[in-house]
Amino acid sequence: MTLNDPFLQLLQESQIITATVVVFTIIGALFILLKTLSFLKLIVDVFVLPGKNLKDFGAGSGSWAVVTGASDGIGREYAMQLAAAKFNIFMISRTASKLKALRDEIENKYKVDTKMYAMDFTKGDKRDYENLKDIIEELDVGVLVNNVATNHEIPTPFYLEDDEIIHNIVEVNIAGLLKVTKIVLSKMLPKNRGLIINGGSFAGTVPSAYLSVYSGSKAFMNTWSQAIGAELKSKGIIVENVNTYFVVSSMSKIRKPSFLIPLPGPYVKSVLSKIGIPGGASFYPFNSNPYPSHALINWIISNTFSWSFWVNYTLGQQENIRKRALRKREREKEAAKSQ
Repeated sequence: MTLNDPFLQLLQESQIITATVVVFTIIGALFILLKTLSFLKLIVDVFVLPGKNLKDFGAGSGSWAVVTGASDGIGREYAMQLAAAKFNIFMISRTASKLKALRDEIENKYKVDTKMYAMDFTKGDKRDYENLKDIIEELDVGVLVNNVATNHEIPTPFYLEDDEIIHNIVEVNIAGLLKVTKIVLSKMLPKNRGLIINGGSFAGTVPSAYLSVYSGSKAFMNTWSQAIGAELKSKGIIVENVNTYFVVSSMSKIRKPSFLIPLPGPYVKSVLSKIGIPGGASFYPFNSNPYPSHALINWIISNTFSWSFWVNYTLGQQENIRKRALRKREREKEAAKSQ
């Protein structure tokens, strides 16, 4: 049999094909195995593993939790549940009357100390931050919840968006975040202890057309959280960008809870009970996503299809929301004319 024998050539080709099939089978099996292990880790994270005890950050020992955007929704729940864990609470938000009502409720129900400061983060007033620094200087701060945020009124193309709305999103979601965190870190670093919870968003993971400025601000929060998380880990300070899907709140404009959209109470409970556990947000370091349905969505986005697919999916989603919002505005205008 010679080297040019057709049978030998066919055998060689068959061996190459067989080897190729084996290689791709192994690659496919490894891919499926990795995805399966990743999903099993999600299940264990969300339903089995406990988070760090809040006592590690000073709960019950006179430490304070600072909560921005504390008067409503998710921020209010953070203040209430941290008070229930026996933190003293320093609440910062825009409306003094709401803060007073919350302060009275917390003091009566949980018997902890409280402080409050009413400020409008959109103003970026230097005096407000100086006042915050003076107040925080006297406190043993164990937890900071960066919850305050603002969004577009409705999904809007960037070139049509009002300049004031663009300014407010940047001032609140980025500048306010940085300024408050820097003030609080001056109290955490000397004690080598602290927890910083940043209220992230899926819009910071998947670029969201028609919400471009808000999406960009939350992408900044995501990246910045990872950067300072790496800086602060060795100093005993935990940073978590909590990657949030929709929650019933005034900002989301959603009023009814569902499997995918929880009320603020159970959502915040899941976050505080899973500190240090990434849940569905294992793709990025210093991110967490413990609420079960949110964790599942986060895992699906990170492990299926391409980023282009998800960007285009979000584009279509926001286009539909914009159309409905514009129709609602037209109905409201017509109703106002008829009165």
